[in-house]
Amino acid sequence: MIAEMTAAVLYGKEDLRLERVAVPQAGPGELVVRVGVALTCGTDLKVYCRGYHAMMLKPPILFGHEFAGVVAEVGVGVTAFREGDRVVAMNSAPCDACFFCGNGQQNLCEDLLFNNGTYAEFIRIPARIVEKNTLLVPNGVALEHAALTEPLACVVRGLEESGAKAGDTLVVVGAGPIGLMFMHVADLAGVKVIAVVKREDQIAAATLFGAARVVNVGVVEDVVATTRALTSEGRGADVVIDAVASPATWEWAVDMVRKGGTVNFFGGPPRGTKVQLDTNRLHYGDITLKASFHHTPVTCRAAFELVTSGRFKCADYITGQAGLDEVPDLFARMLSRSAGSREIKTAIFPGGVPR
Repeated sequence: MIAEMTAAVLYGKEDLRLERVAVPQAGPGELVVRVGVALTCGTDLKVYCRGYHAMMLKPPILFGHEFAGVVAEVGVGVTAFREGDRVVAMNSAPCDACFFCGNGQQNLCEDLLFNNGTYAEFIRIPARIVEKNTLLVPNGVALEHAALTEPLACVVRGLEESGAKAGDTLVVVGAGPIGLMFMHVADLAGVKVIAVVKREDQIAAATLFGAARVVNVGVVEDVVATTRALTSEGRGADVVIDAVASPATWEWAVDMVRKGGTVNFFGGPPRGTKVQLDTNRLHYGDITLKASFHHTPVTCRAAFELVTSGRFKCADYITGQAGLDEVPDLFARMLSRSAGSREIKTAIFPGGVPR
């Protein structure tokens, strides 16, 4: 194997550099995977913008966390995988020994092991992730589709935690990649979806991924009233998902849900963010407020089944392609992209964009 490779390294806020670094080697129980494709992600953009993530990474560090590829090296003791296997590895794995893991909350593991570095030619997969959260990609499933498994696993868990069932009405606030995934997974589950979007160009995407009705905040006077009017007898939605993470949208979400309904604050806001909520309505409306963070091995496999079954519209999420050398400029453009941008996810090909 070659001694050096090109990788994107995050040094801080809006400081992403391409560098030549050592190719990782597989230790006991580990894999080294040649990255076939990595995907851009709203979380990576948020980290790029803020220069940190509360749990996943501290700069300087190799960057990126959604990918699929081909096993290039197998560490001592690994029996489930061999060189040449097509795999998708999640960005974390729980310890399964702490209080939270024992309580069925592996996403809150006290020793949750994260792994970053997918915007690179190769990536090392730690032994725990190899054991608990690495999956063989079937022949016929594109690597860029398999790479959707990690964010989809977070969405699958978020929807499960929200308790939405077939026949319910669910409002999704936000039409970024995660919001669109919520719409699609909910629609596949027989849930009626109302999308609340920011721009005219997002209406088509929301409709494509399952929204029965769409509210464009830019053209209505009262977003909450307009959205509630689309629900049965105007009582509000059974479940509201906030996929934006701004104080305003959190407040909208609470005002859009019906009595006895559930709000899931899915998007991760910056540290120190505060919101004002009508506590009278929360109490007398018997409203459940919750948040969902990350995924578990079970929801990773549920998401993988959705991807590999063909039921999930994987191809429609991949709206752009780029080479590894374009990554720093790509993130700069994503940060300042025009209102007319219709990109959802860009597939990064370290070996060069397929022709």
